Formats: sequence, C-alpha cells, structure tokens
Amino acid sequence: MRPGQAQSGPGGLLPLWALRGFLAPHRAVMLSALLALLGAVAATLALPVGIRSLVEAEGTGSRVFLALAAIALLLAVCSALRYYLVTWLGERVSTELRKKLYATVIGMGPSFHLRHPSGELLSRLGNDAMLVQNVLTSMVPVALRNLLLLVGSLIMMLVSSPVQGIQVLLLVPIVVAPIILLGRRVRGFSRLSQDCLASSSGFAGETLAGLQTVQAYNLEQHCTERYATLSERSFHAARARSRYRALLTGLAILLVAIAVLGVLWSGAREVAAGDMSGGALGQFLLYAVLLTAAIGGISEVWGELQRAAGAAERLQSLLQARPEVRTPTRPRHLPEPGSGRVEFRQVGFCYPNRPERQVLDNFTLQTEPGTTVALVGPTGAGKSTVFRLLLRFFEIHIGTILLDGVDICTVAPAEVRARIGLVPQETVLFSGSILDNIRCGRLDAGEGAALQAGRLAGLESFVLSLPEGYDTRLGERGTGLSGGQQQCIAMARAILKAPCILLLDEATSALDAESEHLVQNALAQLSQGRTTLIIAHRLSTVRRADRIVVLEQGHIEAIGTHQELLDSNPLYARLARFQLLSDAVL
Repeated sequence: MRPGQAQSGPGGLLPLWALRGFLAPHRAVMLSALLALLGAVAATLALPVGIRSLVEAEGTGSRVFLALAAIALLLAVCSALRYYLVTWLGERVSTELRKKLYATVIGMGPSFHLRHPSGELLSRLGNDAMLVQNVLTSMVPVALRNLLLLVGSLIMMLVSSPVQGIQVLLLVPIVVAPIILLGRRVRGFSRLSQDCLASSSGFAGETLAGLQTVQAYNLEQHCTERYATLSERSFHAARARSRYRALLTGLAILLVAIAVLGVLWSGAREVAAGDMSGGALGQFLLYAVLLTAAIGGISEVWGELQRAAGAAERLQSLLQARPEVRTPTRPRHLPEPGSGRVEFRQVGFCYPNRPERQVLDNFTLQTEPGTTVALVGPTGAGKSTVFRLLLRFFEIHIGTILLDGVDICTVAPAEVRARIGLVPQETVLFSGSILDNIRCGRLDAGEGAALQAGRLAGLESFVLSLPEGYDTRLGERGTGLSGGQQQCIAMARAILKAPCILLLDEATSALDAESEHLVQNALAQLSQGRTTLIIAHRLSTVRRADRIVVLEQGHIEAIGTHQELLDSNPLYARLARFQLLSDAVL
C-alpha cells in the first residue's frame, strides 16, 4: 500500500468513533455543549434575517435593533459556553485516555515491549493523545458548527429564493466530493508522518538513555546523522500532507466561490427584473457567504480529522493489546503461609521472537523451602529464562512450574510475584528519594522498616554521609550513585518485601569486597527460611549455595555442591577456572 492511500477502508473516521467509550461517562457535558452549539448556530443564521429586516425598514426599526442586539448576546453567551464545555471535555477525555494507555502499556509483558520500543510508546502517549484531544476541543466542534451552518444556510437560501437555493443545492456535491477524495490522501500521509515522528522519538529516547555508551564510543556524530535522517523522513511526509491540505482548501474555496457567483449572477438578474427585492438578495448573499465559510471550514478540518483518525487508529491498537500472560478466569490461590517450595517439571520454552531456538528443554528442578540454589552456566544457557518463567513474564510452552504445590499458570500473576523478591543484575531506580526507592519493595511499609532494610543491605555506610540521608533525591536511573550503591538499594528493596522466594541475578557483581561482605551477611540472615535462587559467577556467592545447578543450552548438566562438581563435572570445572575466579583462587 502506498503512503498516500487510505488505510482503514470506507470508514475513514471509524478509529475516532472507536474512542467513543471515553465520552460515554460525560453525556451531560456533551449534551450541554451541543445545545450551546445549536444556540450559536441559530443566532448566526438569524443575523441575515435581522439585517434584511433592518434594510427594508430603512434603518428606523428600533425593534429590529433590539432583536439584533439580543441575537448578538445569544451568540456571545452560547459561543463562550460551548468553548468552555468542549475544552473541559477534551482535557478530561485526554487525561482518561492517557491513564488507560499507560495502564495498558505497563501491564504488558516483555514480548510486547520488544515489538514497541519505549520511545515509540512515549510518542503515542504524547503526540497521538494530543491529536485526539485537539479533535475534541477544536476539530469536532468546528466541524459540527460548519456542518450545521452549511445545512442551515442551504435551508434559509431555499426559503429566501427557492430557485437560486435549488441551484446551490445541486452544486454542493460537486464541491464536497473533492474534499472527501483529497482528505483520504491527507490521512495516509498524516499516518506516515506520525509513524516517522514516533521512530525518531524512539531513537532519541534510546540514545539519551544510553548517553554514556554513545559518548564513550564517539557515536555522537553517527547518532546525530541518523536522527536527522529520521526527522527528514517525518518532514517530507508532513510536507506531502500539507501540500494536499493546501490543495484541498484552495480547491474547495474556488469551487464554492464559482458556484455562489453563478447563483448570485442569476439573483441579480431577478432583482433587475423586479422578481426579487434587494433585501432578499442581500439576505441570500449573506447566507451564501456563510455557506462558503462553512464549506471552507469543513475542508480545513477534514484534513485534520483524517490526521487524528490515523493517531486514533494507533492508539486503539495499543488499547486493544492484551498481555500474553493473563489472569485465569477462575484463579486458584497459593496456600497461606507460603513455604517457598519451587518445582520445575519437564519445562520447555522458546522466546516468541525466536521460536526456532529452544532455550529450556526438559528442565526439571525441585528446590526445598529454605535452601539456596545457584544456577551457573555459559551465556545463553537459560539461567535468566528460569527467573522470567517463575515470575510469569512469559507463558510456559511445555511442562509445569509449581509454587507451594500449585501450578503457577492457574494463579493470578500478581499473586505469584507477591511471593518473590527480585534483585536484578541491572538495578532500576526511579526518580525520588533513596527511601522512596526502598519502599518500592512494599509500598505500605513504615519508615522504620524501610530504614532497617537499608541497614541490612549495607546502605548506612554511604547514605548517612549524604547531607539529606535517606531523603536524598536521586537523578534519572540513579545518576550519581556507583553501581554497588545502586545494587545495595535494590537489595534493601527485596529485604523490605520479605518474600518467600529470593531471586538474585548477579546481585553482588557490582559490589566491592567490603560492601559484598555486608550484603552477604544480610543475605545469610534473610535467606533463613526462604528459598533463594541465585544466578552467579563469583565464587564467593556460589560456594554458600546448598546446591549448584550447571546449565548448558537449556539442559541441566549436573547438580551438586561446589566441591562435588569440581571433581565430577568438566563444564563446571572450566567455568570455575575462567569465570568463577574473579575474586578468589582455587
């Protein structure tokens, strides 16, 4: 399909109509705005009649002046009321739309976010939602007003002069047809422009998030050139859209002007022949002006409506997205209190974007409550996948995962995740204070509990040296903290949650020896009575595990203690020699 072609079939504005659910709760406001609009249109249509009466009364009719003043007052009040109501409605609906979009996007799993980069989603939340807001605050009210003026002007023209009115009525389809045809082209280029804009926003978001990497590898010029290329694509699409919109507006005005002039020429001949009064012709002329303005306004708004329809179509696709992992219709509940027993039974899995590669194959493992199990293996062996499946980030293709004896696929994902504390290798910190970030582990926790979690995670040594202590505000993604300090905060977050199961993904990889000693002591206390699964390469972390599981290409190669595996498993011995000896020597 070429960029300029319509992409949604005959219902060009159907994507906008699909968003009507956001308007439904505000029927009273919509009705009030419609009544105000009708009042303003009625006042506008009454003005030519009042002016004709004034002309034919030769300027002596005081009642006519009073009537015109009343019409002007009605027009002013109704216009002001309509503007306030539609602006309120647009802001309200836009807010609700953004809230629902965010709730939808943040609830989607990793597969969705692999297909939709964060920069692109931010563009949808910002630019596309703003276009929909503009539809409600300006485009739709203007389109309705002009449509009502068009219909009302035609009716009054028929009343003023039936012959000329019929002539105008016959000419309207000739004027409107090009508007509809060119409007479809405008919509195609509008969608292309918005897609290009989303791509450039997505690229900008990625590069700014990884700014240190960009600068470390001297990629500034390369990124600048690529962003410029993406921006130029958006500009060319916008230029094509503007070209068609300009053609649309000019053609509409020209056709309307030719049609009205032709009809007025006929009306002037009737006045000369005495078949029509000058006041009637003047009234007809004013309605012709209103008609011309209405058609010109519709042609102007039509292009914007087509553009907004493209944005609404993209937003609708996001709103209709459903997470791959869903809560069962009748979910089971995990037993209380939880013991932390985890069992993988012949689990097989491949990622949706790589269906040909089996990441886990016949993976079977049982962990007893309160034990610590370390997962080791080369890159791509499937260690992180074990964590992701246990956290219900993906649906299990083959096999079963049991948590406290219950199949996790039959339990609401939120209930499963409530039993698990995760400390990822790459710590994610949010804007706010250090204390706010610790409380992410348990939002209802008191300040005392959060401070205790910070002490157990070894935060005291550097937090108390800060002027504001735990109230110190963090920059974006924890800028200003070392990697070890960030991981200590993530550890405190998990400690505060006090889960049945701990998942530690290289949790101590960024810590120095002193910090690691503190955290290891905290973890030793925290792990008592809790199941702990560790992905680790450091010998100090692996040695304290009750069991070590060696993975290679999704298979379990061996299970045992550190010494047992050194003596019996060549893969583990090789890993110990080249990877596990970062901080000690065998």
